[in-house]
Amino acid sequence: MSNKKRAIWLQVCFCFLFPGLLSAQTPAPILDYLPEQATDIKEKKVVFAKEQMVASANRYISQAGTNILNQGGNAVDAAIASAIMITLVEPQSAGIGGGGFILYFDKKKHILTSFDGRETAPQAATDTLFMDSLGGRPLSYPDAVNNGRSVGVPGLLKSLELMHQKYGKLPWQELFAPTIELAERGFEVSSRLSQLVQKDPFLAHSENAKKYFYSPSGTPIQTGQILINIPLANALKNIARSGAQVFYEGQMAKEIVLAVGRHPRPGILKEDDLKRYQAVERDVICGPYRAFKVCGISPPSSGGITLLQILGILESFPMATYTPTSYQGIHYFSEAGRLAYADRDIYIADPSFGKIPVKELLAPSYLAQRAKLIRSDISMKQATAGEFVTQQSKLGIDQSAEIPSTSHLSIVDRQGNAVSMTLSVAAAFGSRIMVEGFFLNNEMTDFSFIPEHNGLKVFNRVEPGKRPRSAMAPVMIFDSNDQLKMVIGSAGGPAIINYVAKTIIGVIDGGLNIQEAIALPNIGSRNIETDLEINTLPLGTINQLKFMGHPIKEWEMNSGTQGIWIDHRGLWGGVDPRREGVVMGQ
Repeated sequence: MSNKKRAIWLQVCFCFLFPGLLSAQTPAPILDYLPEQATDIKEKKVVFAKEQMVASANRYISQAGTNILNQGGNAVDAAIASAIMITLVEPQSAGIGGGGFILYFDKKKHILTSFDGRETAPQAATDTLFMDSLGGRPLSYPDAVNNGRSVGVPGLLKSLELMHQKYGKLPWQELFAPTIELAERGFEVSSRLSQLVQKDPFLAHSENAKKYFYSPSGTPIQTGQILINIPLANALKNIARSGAQVFYEGQMAKEIVLAVGRHPRPGILKEDDLKRYQAVERDVICGPYRAFKVCGISPPSSGGITLLQILGILESFPMATYTPTSYQGIHYFSEAGRLAYADRDIYIADPSFGKIPVKELLAPSYLAQRAKLIRSDISMKQATAGEFVTQQSKLGIDQSAEIPSTSHLSIVDRQGNAVSMTLSVAAAFGSRIMVEGFFLNNEMTDFSFIPEHNGLKVFNRVEPGKRPRSAMAPVMIFDSNDQLKMVIGSAGGPAIINYVAKTIIGVIDGGLNIQEAIALPNIGSRNIETDLEINTLPLGTINQLKFMGHPIKEWEMNSGTQGIWIDHRGLWGGVDPRREGVVMGQ
C-alpha cells in the first residue's frame, strides 16, 4: 500500500481525537454502553512482542493470562485463567454464571477446533416464556431481563474444562489461583465498572448485588475503590479442587436454583437442568476473503456464517479503494450486512433443533448472486432472506432483543498455539441475580420473544434444552500457506459481527495495523438502520448516505475488540480504545 493511500485511510483516526469538529446527535440510550474518554483513545498504540501475547478487556485479565504463560502454561491455560479473572474484575460482562464460544488452534498438530459453552434453556421452558400471560404480548426487554426466567443454564465452566482436558498443559487447579488470590486481597474498581454500577437501574434491588456494590448508606462503589469478593474466592476454590462438576451438582447448584426461584419474578431453572448440561466440541466454519482463509464459530452462534457472508459478498467490490470515512465504503459494507443479517434472522439457531443450510448460505455462487442485489446509488433499506430448497419448511423472522455486553480474549503462546474466546452473561450484570459472588446470565432473552411471525414458526424460538442464537464471533485468519495471521473477536451484542468484519477489512484491504483497524469508526447494518458510531464521521459522508436512502442511526457503538496480527517479525496486538483493554506481550 502506498503512503498516500495509507494516509487517507488513517484520516479516520483524526475523527476520534477531535470528535467535536464533526457532526453529532443524541444517541438512543443503551444500558450497558459506556464509551471511554477521548484521551484514552489517544493512548492506544499497537503493541509488539516476539513470542507471546494476551489481549483482553482489562489489565487484571491480561496479567492473569500472562502469568500463566510465564509459568509454562499454553494458550489454553492462559485463556482459562483469564476467563476466570473476568468473573471477578469484569462482572458486568461475563463470568462463570454465563457462557461463551472458543476457537483453539494447535500449531504443532495443525488442529483448529471450537468449544460451545452456550447456555441452554431449562426443560420447563416453553416458546411463550417471555409472553405476557394476560394480553399475549411479548414482554418489554427490561421486564424480561429483570426476571428469573431470563436465566439459562451456564455453560462457560464446562467448555473451559472440556478444552483443558483435551489441550491444557498446567494442572486445572493452578489456573484459578490468580483470581482466588485477587478476590481475597481485593482489586481496584475500574472507571467503567463504577459507572455501570451507578447507572444500572436494577442492581440496587438485588439483595446480594446491593451488599457487594453499595455501602450501608447506599453509595455505589467508586473508581479506585478496593473490592473484595470472598464468596467468589470460596466458590472458585471448590471448582479448582473438584472440577466443574461441583458447579453443576451439589450445594452450588442448589444455591443457583434457589436464587433464581427466590427472585420477585421467579424462574424455572431446576437442579436437573444444571446436571444435564454438556459443553460441545464443534467443527469450525471457514471461507475465503481475498488471499486469506477466515475461520469462525458454527451455530448456534451466527458469528461464523454471518461474518463469512458479509466478507463473501464484499469480495465483489473493491473495498481497498474506499476509505472508512467514505460514503461508498460505508454503503457497500452496510448493504452486505443487510443481506447477511436477513439470512441470519431466518436460518440460524441451535442446529440440534433444525436444519441449517450452511453450505448453501456460504456458496460462492450464492454470495455473488446476493452481491448483485446491491446498487451503487441507493440503499435497499431492508433486505429479504434468500430461499433454499433444502429448507424443509418456511420460517418466521426472529425479533430477539439481543442487548449487548460481553468480553473477548485473544491469546498466542510461545509455541504458536492460539485461543480466541468470546464470553458473556448477556446484558450488563446479566439477570442481576448474584449468587456465590458471581452473576447469573440473562441469555434466555437471546431467544425470540415471539414464537411465530406471520403464522410461521421462528427458528430461534424458546424450546427445552435449546441454545439461544448468538452473535459471538471469535475468529482466526490464515494466509495462503495456511499460517496463522490473525486472532480476533469483539464484545458488543448483535453488532459484534460488524465490528469484527470492519477490523478485518481495515487490515486486509486497508493495510492498517491491528490497532488502527480496531480504532476505525464502527459502521454497518443489522438489516434495520444503517448504524454509524456517533461523532466519528464527516457531516458530508452522513448527508450523502441519507441522500442515497440510508436510514441513519448514530449511536455509541461501543465495541470491545481485541486482536493479534502475526507476521515474520512477531506479534502485533491491539485493543479497543472505547474500553479499558490492555495488550501484554513478551
